[in-house]
Amino acid sequence: MTTFSMYSASVPVFKQILNSLLAILDKAEAHAAEKKIDPAALLQFRLFPDMLPFTRQIQIACDFAKGAAARLGGLDVPSYEDNEVSFADLKARIAKTLAYIDSVPQDAIAGSEGRAITTGSGEKTKHFTGQTYLFHYALPHFFFHATTAYDILRHNGLDIGKKNFIGTY
Repeated sequence: MTTFSMYSASVPVFKQILNSLLAILDKAEAHAAEKKIDPAALLQFRLFPDMLPFTRQIQIACDFAKGAAARLGGLDVPSYEDNEVSFADLKARIAKTLAYIDSVPQDAIAGSEGRAITTGSGEKTKHFTGQTYLFHYALPHFFFHATTAYDILRHNGLDIGKKNFIGTY
C-alpha cells in the first residue's frame, strides 16, 4: 500500500509537468522554424495585455517548483536570474530546476506538513503550514503558470493537447 507523503505530492508532480514543458518547448521551437515565425513572437506573446508573456510564465512555474521543494525541505530557495531570451534558455532553466528539485533529499521534505513556511515580505508576507502552502499556494500557482504557458502556445497554433501537458508519470 502506498502512503501519502509531502514528497510524493510535490517533487514528482513538479517533475512530471516540467518534463512535459521541456517536450512542449521542443515542439514550439520546431513549430516556429517550420512556420518561419520569429521565436521572439512566441516567447513574448501574452494572452491578454495585462497578462505576463510566455517566457515569464515558464520562469514563474520553475520558481514555484524550486521554491516549494526548498521551503518544504527547510532549505534556502535558490535564486535564478530571469534572463532567458530563447527556447534553449528556457529549456536550460527547466533543466536546472529539475536538477535542483532532484537534489532536495526526500527525507528533508518528509513530515513537512506542519513546517512553518513564510513567503514574501512586508505587506505581501504570507504564513502557512507546509501542507497548506503546498496544496493551496504552491501547486495552484505552479499549475496556473504552466497551463498559461501551454495555452499561449496552443493559441498560437502549436499542435499540442492534454496528453502533451500531462506527460507521463
